[in-house]
Amino acid sequence: MTAHAHTHAHDTATRSAWTPLPGKPPLSARLTRATWRGLPAARHDVGWEPGLPVPAADGIPLITDHYFPRAEGDFPTLLVRSPYGRGVPWSPLYGVLFAEQGFHVVLQSCRGTGGSGGRFDAWRDEARDGLATVAWLREQPWFDGTLGTVGPSYLGYVQWALALDPPPELKAMVVQVGFHDPHGFYHAGGALHLEDVLISATGGTYQHEGVAPFAKAVLRLQRRLREVATARPLRGAYVSALGREVPWLDGAMTHPDADDPYWRGTSHGQVAERLAVPTALVTGWHDVFLDQTLEQYGRLHSAGCETALLVGPWTHTSALQRGLPEVFAESLAWLRAHLCDDRSGLRPTGARVHVGGESADGGNAWRDLDDWPPRSPDAVPWFPSPGGLALTRLAPTDSTPVASFRYDPAAPTPSLGGRSLGRTAGPRDNRKLEAREDVLTFTGPPLSEPMEILGPVSARLSVSTDTGHADVFTRLCDVDPHGRSVNVCDGLAQVRTTGDEPSGVTVPMGSAAYRFPAGHRLRWQISGGAHPRYARSPGTGEARVDAVDYVPVHITVHADSALLLPESGLFPPETRAR
Repeated sequence: MTAHAHTHAHDTATRSAWTPLPGKPPLSARLTRATWRGLPAARHDVGWEPGLPVPAADGIPLITDHYFPRAEGDFPTLLVRSPYGRGVPWSPLYGVLFAEQGFHVVLQSCRGTGGSGGRFDAWRDEARDGLATVAWLREQPWFDGTLGTVGPSYLGYVQWALALDPPPELKAMVVQVGFHDPHGFYHAGGALHLEDVLISATGGTYQHEGVAPFAKAVLRLQRRLREVATARPLRGAYVSALGREVPWLDGAMTHPDADDPYWRGTSHGQVAERLAVPTALVTGWHDVFLDQTLEQYGRLHSAGCETALLVGPWTHTSALQRGLPEVFAESLAWLRAHLCDDRSGLRPTGARVHVGGESADGGNAWRDLDDWPPRSPDAVPWFPSPGGLALTRLAPTDSTPVASFRYDPAAPTPSLGGRSLGRTAGPRDNRKLEAREDVLTFTGPPLSEPMEILGPVSARLSVSTDTGHADVFTRLCDVDPHGRSVNVCDGLAQVRTTGDEPSGVTVPMGSAAYRFPAGHRLRWQISGGAHPRYARSPGTGEARVDAVDYVPVHITVHADSALLLPESGLFPPETRAR
């Protein structure tokens, strides 16, 4: 056990001697809080101590705001560490909302941001700075020795960093739309997640400076996104959109290999395999961190750690906007259960997921499950029909070509919807995209009965190319009787081929909980990319950030490809393989 891991030694007399200061939370936080609906009534008035300098291990000040209930007695503490500043939305979302429910909230700016000393070096300092903050907490007269953590995105990453060597006071974590593996965010599937990288870097670079600088930076990125995304080479082109060089962003973009020493020590996925701190996880079906959250849940569950999972119909940003009532209720219940010994708000099941599409009563529905994914038969394959662009259960007898298309990186297939930080994230009408010549669609027959999928979706593609280098983007869509095609889940992978022989590649497409209504059709969409969501493949095998020359590629899909669906409902009889 490390030196920090000692039990909290404050006595009751010392804590009760602390007198709350008269300061109110900032007006912006109070006004924002007043606009939110569907949240529980406040239990306490809230006080505020701003700008506290908390010494890091190397002595630099980590500037911290303290929110607290204006009431007598002991209250547990929540630690929220952020590189995005301490103003709106963090002050009302965490400072005010949780303090009014009976928690001390310590809202801290990560080093190099929001007035804190030092230089922000993404992912590198969070473990030691988190432990230094807990050491400071032990000396505060209002700290009763019971600690929890909560927060989204990078605020979730810092929780995993603290859990590398969890202090004994840490009794609960709530990771909301968070991640544990930076490389997976930047490069999963073998392609740079370009648009997400630029958006997240804009937030990390400017949001802590205040609303006006951040808004200006967002507008600049929107104006210059196409210019940056189509630059040759891509390396360094982001400067015109972000307005400055960002050293950590350069490093992240230019190291695509997960085994590169650059990424050493940045992934905290292994923490979940040995963690004993009760941990609640929140994500959305269109959250960029869906896969990482489900991985965290699986590891925690396998390790016997008490955990809960909430998956809503949200994107990364809408989870704390449209989904705030559900997310806050889940988070508050978990923290009360493990910090206040009040388990009355906990649901009895391990997972709660939103089922998209049409439920039995004609609307969308929440489903409580003992586990995720639920136990189910093996994935059911759907195949592209050799006789046309149909999707069938009839297994092929050979690997003949069924369709081909030309992908031109100089005029790349655009991205639309899905798991992205972009403005078009989430479910979208794909008809315009599917009308392009560089997009293949295989469509099944109308369903006579509803069909439900619960679990991971993937594609097993057999493809050949004329250059040997390509990406394959694959998507599952729901087509209604009017022809509207809405994306359910998708994924991208690199493929390498030799000569005219097809190569096999498995493309993870994320997980889904979705009910296809009777009369709807399944559609399998295949293309050579989704730009600027992913940096385009140059078709030559050259590194994407350095490529200058781009070569069009012809991609052929073969009959032994398959879309693999975790079907949980009865299969419509007339579409069974015969």
